[in-house]
Amino acid sequence: MKRLLLLTLGVVLLFLAVSATWYYTKMKPVYRTVNRDISATLRRKLLLKLESRAAKAREYATLHKYNTDVCFLIDMSIESGKNRLFIYNLKKDSVTDAGLVTHGRCNENWLNGRRYGNEVGCGCTSLGKYKIGAAYKGKFGLAYKLHGQDSTNNNAFKRFVVLHSHGCVPYGEVDPYPICQSDGCPTVAPAFLKKMAATIDASPRPILLWIFE
Repeated sequence: MKRLLLLTLGVVLLFLAVSATWYYTKMKPVYRTVNRDISATLRRKLLLKLESRAAKAREYATLHKYNTDVCFLIDMSIESGKNRLFIYNLKKDSVTDAGLVTHGRCNENWLNGRRYGNEVGCGCTSLGKYKIGAAYKGKFGLAYKLHGQDSTNNNAFKRFVVLHSHGCVPYGEVDPYPICQSDGCPTVAPAFLKKMAATIDASPRPILLWIFE
């Protein structure tokens, strides 16, 4: 009887060992592949979205005599800890660089989610197309004036919404953690503004900055 129990126990243990081996050799790679596929799908969706916006940006830039080689696209549907400001090459139809950028807190200590506004004093991000204007030295150092071109952001200049940098914005992604919030200005990391400034200052024509969801 004892020998039978030991034999039965041995068979059970062997079955469990074989099952575990099968799981780790078969199921785990499939699981990892699914994760990679999901990640790749998300990247493709983002690239398709940026390509669609870039096509419209190219048409707008041509019509209004902006720089037709490059534009800056900001996708506010992306969480703030992830890169959501994209330097887009309109000639090659490709993203050349990306960085973090703030959104407005709408005068709250901390804004959960996203809310948009265009009223003077609202403290919110304004969606729409912006013409990047003259550079100047402000309280945050180098900054660029922004001129809203749509009904959703045509008060940007009156609101002192400008492109500038701040030390609270990290240079690299920090997701799932959010970054600091602004009073409506698209604020980037100091090192990233230097990259943008090199492009802006070298451009003979205004550059389009487009904030959208």
